[in-house]
Amino acid sequence: MRRALPVFYDCHNCPAYCCTYPRIEVTARDLERLARHFGVDVATAKKRFTKKGAEPGEVILRHQKDEVYGSACRFLDLETRMCGVHEARPVICRVHSGTSTCGYYVFLMAERSFQNDPEFVARAHNPQG
Repeated sequence: MRRALPVFYDCHNCPAYCCTYPRIEVTARDLERLARHFGVDVATAKKRFTKKGAEPGEVILRHQKDEVYGSACRFLDLETRMCGVHEARPVICRVHSGTSTCGYYVFLMAERSFQNDPEFVARAHNPQG
């Protein structure tokens, strides 16, 4: 039996930095799961929720405007900063970060401690604004 790695981060303490990655890849299985979640067919889910990625054949999730980072996954609940389709989320989100730690979380917690500000958010660099 495979044992899960211990996790040394808490997504509830993060403003969803990983949801702002510009390329959140979606597989055919992910599209099936999203389609079932929304009660639509796969073609409709693909058209509504995804776009072509930079790589040939790559399919990625669409984004929405986000006050914290400028742009974020279209399924991020901007109020709670949690995934709005958690049960149907893509596999890339299910396996993130792939290790027992998250580099951004470690950095964020260190900055919050250093700044003596438990609400501090390290914003992504936005060259357009």
